[in-house]
Amino acid sequence: MKIYKLPDRDRTPVLLIFDMDGTLYTNSVYLGSQTDLLVERLAALKGKDPAGMGEEISAFREGWLRKNPGKSISLSLILEGFGVSMEENVRWREELYRPEAYLMPDPRLRETLLVLAGSRKLAVLTNNPVSIARRTLRCLGLEGIFPVLVGLDTCMVSKPQEIPFRKAAEESGVDAAGCVSIGDRYEIDLALPLEMGMGGILVDGVEDVYRLPQVLEAGLEA
Repeated sequence: MKIYKLPDRDRTPVLLIFDMDGTLYTNSVYLGSQTDLLVERLAALKGKDPAGMGEEISAFREGWLRKNPGKSISLSLILEGFGVSMEENVRWREELYRPEAYLMPDPRLRETLLVLAGSRKLAVLTNNPVSIARRTLRCLGLEGIFPVLVGLDTCMVSKPQEIPFRKAAEESGVDAAGCVSIGDRYEIDLALPLEMGMGGILVDGVEDVYRLPQVLEAGLEA
């Protein structure tokens, strides 16, 4: 875990904006399957084999990064580069993803989040559709924990872009200086929020999330 910035200790309210995949659960098999399923669907659409499609996607990403040094691109934006609209992207994810096959309730995580919710507001911001976010939370035993869910279909743009971060803050009634973005990918989950004046915490997975109540109390009191 690495803390990049936290709100002033006297600031209230504070909003914790959680990434979902790779943050609220750690499951490399499920994470890998998400990318594989989208690549396979794109390959079928283009009449190509998945391996070759994967190579084209890698080449597209590398070319984009060369033209945009210091930036990061999401898979959703890559798919747009291959002619897949955001609406179609959302439909693919809703049709293909099965969190129920990979995830189980996490009582320790639920207890952790309830502790955090006692003194802070909570939101989820994910590059998956809201329906997948709800199903994922149900699998993890976290229903009712997050009053605000912002997904790919909420604003029809993906992280890292400002719109979904601002949407999470606005729906929670918190200004940017009172927000902390928490995620497992610096370029996707933290870099832009930090530029926006939000706080940021990089985690390596759910084991780090378990430690957040103690870490935040110590950080906000420093």
